[in-house]
Amino acid sequence: MSLSVTLHHHFPGFALDVAFEAPPGLTALFGRSGSGKTSVINAVAGILRPDQGRISADHTVLLDTSKAINLPPHRRRLGYVFQDARLFPHLTVQQNLRYGRWFAPKGPGPDFEQITDLLGLQSLLHRRPAALSGGEKSRVAIGRALLSNPALLLMDEPFAALDEPRKAELLPYIEALRDRTQTPILYVSHALPEVARLATTLVVMDQGHVLRAGPAAALLADPDLAPAMGLRDAGSVLAAVITAQDADGLTELHTAGGPIWLPRLASPIGTSLRLRIAAQDVILSRHRPEGLSALNILAGTVREIRMTDQGALIQIALGREHLLARVTHRSAQALGLAPGLPIFAIVKSVAAAQTDIGTGIGQKGTA
Repeated sequence: MSLSVTLHHHFPGFALDVAFEAPPGLTALFGRSGSGKTSVINAVAGILRPDQGRISADHTVLLDTSKAINLPPHRRRLGYVFQDARLFPHLTVQQNLRYGRWFAPKGPGPDFEQITDLLGLQSLLHRRPAALSGGEKSRVAIGRALLSNPALLLMDEPFAALDEPRKAELLPYIEALRDRTQTPILYVSHALPEVARLATTLVVMDQGHVLRAGPAAALLADPDLAPAMGLRDAGSVLAAVITAQDADGLTELHTAGGPIWLPRLASPIGTSLRLRIAAQDVILSRHRPEGLSALNILAGTVREIRMTDQGALIQIALGREHLLARVTHRSAQALGLAPGLPIFAIVKSVAAAQTDIGTGIGQKGTA
């Protein structure tokens, strides 16, 4: 299922004017606080009625102000996971989950056992919300939304109230939803590492407008978008496949730019991964370096250069993929960087944290 959104709405002191397409997979609305992300997702949910707009999911029109069409929220077949779990405190986990069934359309729906297995909820079914951690509450809220058999799952910063360890525990569950269910996901976040790990499609928002929308990997490596995303967190995503588990404790991965070695990963050989590499963790060289402790040396070509107040952003073509690097103005000048120049990118094996390593980019069995 694909989602098409066009919205125009005026708030006091703020105008929302957006248009984008969300294909199957996980589409992330990314932007700073106040950029309009939650307003967009609330309009899709039917909570906000825009001044003008049209929202359609495949052949179903949810909203068309020009034709006075505005389906109420309960008829839109949407599951909504809020920033707080909003579980019923007097019900057990099992009862909270089954509550979602009340809103499911007639006919076959998601299997209760499969959903609880997917989200790791079997051992929690007889607990009440007060006995759950923040991450467990979030998983229950996601399960309840899925059991309503939604045509689209909306997630508004579901991890905003969680600390980093709890967030890291939940990311694999969202990846499983993205890759193992047929339910498209519209996901709101202002955390770039989180978006880089999860999104197949990215919609970058700023002050009520869409700056760019398209495949996540391409937009993350675009130096023109890096300032809007935050230079500190800027980075790119590479598709990788595990090719070997070496005896010295390293895992070898194949990427478009060459092999990469990381501290041992638990996944088996043949597993497709997506690897986020921060731009500040990439070192550039005109010649293949020798005598370095760094193992990961990727061969590419300079594709684009953008100068900022905080340095130079370099986009490097690695076959059909792109790597983003950030260097000082002095380094860019000393290297004589220019589009078309062959370049070597050095990445330390420890530069990619475990939270930056996700499953394949919305695909199964391929890199």
